[in-house]
Amino acid sequence: ALKATLEAFPEVEKVGYVSREQALEEFRARHENDELTLQALDELGDNPLGAVLNIKTKEPSQYEGVADFLKSSPVLSKEGKPIIDRVNYFQNKVAIDRLVTIIRQSEESNLAKTLILAVVSIIVMFNTIRLTIYISREEIAVMRLVGASNTYIRGPFVVVGIMYGIIAGLLAMAAFYPLTYWLGPLFYPFPFFLGDNIGDLTLFDYYLAHFGELFLIVVLCGVALGGISSFLTVRRYLKV
Repeated sequence: ALKATLEAFPEVEKVGYVSREQALEEFRARHENDELTLQALDELGDNPLGAVLNIKTKEPSQYEGVADFLKSSPVLSKEGKPIIDRVNYFQNKVAIDRLVTIIRQSEESNLAKTLILAVVSIIVMFNTIRLTIYISREEIAVMRLVGASNTYIRGPFVVVGIMYGIIAGLLAMAAFYPLTYWLGPLFYPFPFFLGDNIGDLTLFDYYLAHFGELFLIVVLCGVALGGISSFLTVRRYLKV
């Protein structure tokens, strides 16, 4: 009932339920190399862990409202006892507030940075294709003499620009791997949602979890910038 109530909140994106048994299994998996902890757990006999509801809101700033609801409106069991033992938000509030601040500042500056980098990329590609056209001027002259079509002459330069964009995207993804690994500890720990569980956010974890999405975005942006810049360069400098 509580899970359904939370899922009905407009600011809640997803609610994941972890049973006591699953929580115990995950705890054992996380400490599989810690024999002392596992031994102490076995000596307890009973499962000391409780069930967990992992809540993901649409915006980090919305966690406080959900946490306040859980704190001010305790849900009672049939026996009249509160079923909520602890709301972890208040323990992670400093980290979440810091994350919200970083996200807000990033959103304010990312558009300008993206536009600047896009313009720089187009200028670099512009000059690269122009140099390629200059180097290939004799081959272009021969193709004109034998009656090659405009598309046949211009096409390879556009393809080269697209290939440059793909290569640049692949190099960027390769560079992100060590960078996120080294910079990850600077942003630890932040709560983040992955699947049905909440873990501790590092840039490296986020990079691995969203590798497919990041790969498509970076490579497609490289293709778009390379294709557009090479097309504009060919139209300006290659008169056929």
